[in-house]
Amino acid sequence: MAVSKSTIATITAGLGLLVPASLGLIVTNVPAIFCPFPLIAGVPAFFLAGQGGWKAAVAVPMLLFFAWHPGLFGGEAKVPKRSCVLLIAVILLDAADFVANWNWGLQDQGAHHTHLVCAVNVAWAAFLVIAFARTWKKPSSFSYSLFLHWMLFTWLAWYAFPYLGELP
Repeated sequence: MAVSKSTIATITAGLGLLVPASLGLIVTNVPAIFCPFPLIAGVPAFFLAGQGGWKAAVAVPMLLFFAWHPGLFGGEAKVPKRSCVLLIAVILLDAADFVANWNWGLQDQGAHHTHLVCAVNVAWAAFLVIAFARTWKKPSSFSYSLFLHWMLFTWLAWYAFPYLGELP
């Protein structure tokens, strides 16, 4: 049985999420501009640290990407409404996370780090809102849907909900 091009593209995109997840979590031992310790990989890393497998947490965004929109494996072009809801929820929760942890970020990571990581999050959110809005007006292609979902999960894997505060 032959594997479809959409399946190969989806698997490749999912595996590609290992790169931003690694950048977000394991490049440095402390939060940094290119390694902000995002929540989606940071929490699993914390729980896996006791077993010595904390680096395996970089696979979490990839697994969530595969589970979120399995229709991509079959070449589905339609962007599900739940993806738009997820985007809105992530934007609102990310903003709330910054408000709640802003002072900790300024104190422990510094103003430059906190401001820049916040600016990157705002830019990423704005880009995704514009990109998703395009699908409300006209149907998307499989490639566009795959790109949108990959960018959304790249944001989650690398920059959304960065760690701001004192390290344990």
